[in-house]
Amino acid sequence: MQGGKPPCLSSGHLLFCAAMKILILGSGTSTGVPMVGCRCPVCSSADPRDQRTRASLLIRHAGKTILVDTSTDLRNQMLRETVERIDAVLFTHAHADHVNGIDDLRGFYFLHRQEIPCYACPATMARLLSGFNYIFHRDEGATHPALLEARIIDGPFVLFGLEVVPIPLEHGAGVSCGYRIGSFAYLTDCSSIPAPSLALLQGVATVVIDGLRWLSHPYHFNIAGAIDALRPLQAGRIILTHLTHDVLHAEEARLPDGVVFAYDGMVIEL
Repeated sequence: MQGGKPPCLSSGHLLFCAAMKILILGSGTSTGVPMVGCRCPVCSSADPRDQRTRASLLIRHAGKTILVDTSTDLRNQMLRETVERIDAVLFTHAHADHVNGIDDLRGFYFLHRQEIPCYACPATMARLLSGFNYIFHRDEGATHPALLEARIIDGPFVLFGLEVVPIPLEHGAGVSCGYRIGSFAYLTDCSSIPAPSLALLQGVATVVIDGLRWLSHPYHFNIAGAIDALRPLQAGRIILTHLTHDVLHAEEARLPDGVVFAYDGMVIEL
């Protein structure tokens, strides 16, 4: 580094400075781990890395905090990590485990009296507006103002000086949206990466990707599938998330070099 400033990577007219911190808020699948009523070796594990809340992510850059998905466990995640402010939210898709914590964003509005911009692809935003209309619009006679501002994604956009590139993904018979920011990408809930999306990921160095379990699954990459899907990118660091109770963190030793399991509270410095 020169003059105490972090190095920057050029991408078009924007500069992506290396001072970006990623925090894994939740690394678990839709049931969470431990799963209710289960006493399997993972659910009864004493390793805190085997205790996984529902998948979500936090990005900190230039004094701003960006949340990816409002998981069912959002309130506990915010309290656990002492998060005092959310400046924007990116949604990957509208499945319950990724959006049902949206109501817990109300506290940030009450503290700061500012609507939080929320970004999603058209189909996901339509489902959010349908299911949580009261958060985005103030109906006549309502006691609270609109708390969140809906912003529909139709391509790359700039957020707090960062270029955010949406990455269309296949999620079984449905779709989800990953995100690339500079040399980092977050690809949760996916079973395939279409060729045009793989092209958008060229040059990434760190990827957090859905790697549900060792066995195959119709709607998610399994561990081997996620690694194979990213092989053409030659990313230096692959972090598997959205893990089920079929995966002990201690089994990380089975993974190839450069591949690790995510865990709640994991910090990734970029």
